[in-house]
Amino acid sequence: MFPASSHSPHRGSQPAGEHAGRLPAAARLPGADLVRVGSRRWFLQVGMAGIGGLTLPQLLALQQASGAGAAAGGSDRKAVILFWLSGGPSHIDMWDPKPAAPQEIRSPFPAIATKLPGVQFTEHLPLQASIADKLTIIRSVDCTASNHTPITMQAGNPLARRTNDGNDGGGYPSIGSVAAKFRGPNDPAMPAFVGLADSWVSDVWESGDMGNAYAPVKGHELAGKFAMPEGIQVARLQDRDGLRRSLDRFNRNLEHDRTLDRVDQYTRQAYEMVLSGKVQRAFDVASEPEAMRAAYGSESIGQKALLARRLVEAGVTFVLVSGAWGYFDHHGDNVRWGGIEKGLKPLLPRVDRTLYTLVSDLEQRGLLDSTLVMMMGEFGRSPVINKEAGRDHWTNVMSMVLAGGGLSHGQVIGATDSRGGAIASSPVRPQDLAATTFRHLGIDLNAHWFNSRGRPMPIVVEGGRPIPELS
Repeated sequence: MFPASSHSPHRGSQPAGEHAGRLPAAARLPGADLVRVGSRRWFLQVGMAGIGGLTLPQLLALQQASGAGAAAGGSDRKAVILFWLSGGPSHIDMWDPKPAAPQEIRSPFPAIATKLPGVQFTEHLPLQASIADKLTIIRSVDCTASNHTPITMQAGNPLARRTNDGNDGGGYPSIGSVAAKFRGPNDPAMPAFVGLADSWVSDVWESGDMGNAYAPVKGHELAGKFAMPEGIQVARLQDRDGLRRSLDRFNRNLEHDRTLDRVDQYTRQAYEMVLSGKVQRAFDVASEPEAMRAAYGSESIGQKALLARRLVEAGVTFVLVSGAWGYFDHHGDNVRWGGIEKGLKPLLPRVDRTLYTLVSDLEQRGLLDSTLVMMMGEFGRSPVINKEAGRDHWTNVMSMVLAGGGLSHGQVIGATDSRGGAIASSPVRPQDLAATTFRHLGIDLNAHWFNSRGRPMPIVVEGGRPIPELS
């Protein structure tokens, strides 16, 4: 077991200029008094996914038209869990320590040995150090195109940038949205792409011009939208014989009503998706054994990690996890999140435990090879510790960690110079991360989507390729 923390994530608003984005408003679930249980209007409304006003049947139809969902129900279940360390995690104080550097550069945290000979982390990541043979540490991620938003790195695309001109991202979608379009969910009763974040605009990049059908579903709203509306008597739904008769009548009505168009097969699928209860069960973290919940930790990132595992297990393809908005933005003790010792130090044990527990849990369940786990932020932090005991934004380079996905792990890819300020070898670009992810998911790297002007847009840009060391 691990000690609990008193930290609670920030849930307030954030400056629009600091974290810009173009995101749709969530749809609302109609009140129970508006519709009759079992009516077509009822399940059309109960089945709303909360994405730009599209109903679940419309989403299912669009995904089917795009060819997504072909893997659903099959044995080749591939998934991705992306941990977003919002704010820009300090690589020198985590996975790329420089113990021989001058005092103004090296971390105040001593370096410790890992399970990989010659590879060190800082002392507050002992659990990750103990499973380093199951991890890949990339110390040479090129984030020069990135800014203080999730756009570039979550899109895996250097052309997707924050521009502050009302067209942030240039219409390019996130990696998760590409997965939603070209792969779909592993189970048709689950969404393809779920975001678990408190601050949506600053921590989650969406689908751009690819369309709202492939935007991430807001996880904190999803369970409620697939529950029965208030006032519905659960006993009626627990009457299995009665429910079966109702569904049989519904099916017969669809079959005999020749005026219904093709979309009603998706309406029926939406009806069954709501009543199957799979979404609700996946979100029922309370059903986990107390020991498992404690192992993940009581903090936001740990509980979201546990939920992410449950969602992947239930059939979601891509889950994005963010513990709190900007909580790795450690400029110094004069700002909200503090500097390196006062701000970052309390966070590291949580991140350490979360990744360690998830990797161990997935492995024990036989899900690690099929689930690619990534942990990263938008950029690194400056080599020199500033006068406020913090480090500033640094887009030259950052570190990240990978696990699972059936890849070749137990290695470090790339290196920085002696100061930790520049890439010294084996640069890994955003588009390389996208190509690596798509290959894991079985998505054709030459696939294209069409923007609003009908122009074909490649899902991998600027010569992106799967990271060769992981093959």
